[in-house]
Amino acid sequence: MRPALTLYSTWGCHLCEQAEHLLLQAGLAGQFQVVDIVDDEAAFARYRVAIPVLKQADNELYWPFDARQLDRWLKDVR
Repeated sequence: MRPALTLYSTWGCHLCEQAEHLLLQAGLAGQFQVVDIVDDEAAFARYRVAIPVLKQADNELYWPFDARQLDRWLKDVR
């Protein structure tokens, strides 16, 4: 089963690394997948200037976000 959360990211993006770290700090290890937008043409077209973006179904959380905003967003989308 695929994780419900997707973090759109790319290699060498320090903001993406910060977002992933927030997810891990929130105890979400194993509950999200990281998709490199370079490997996904549609994701690249949509997110190339917006990464990192966290997505769950049709809900998206755009950077910048902190732990508190992440927690609130997760409660809203689950």
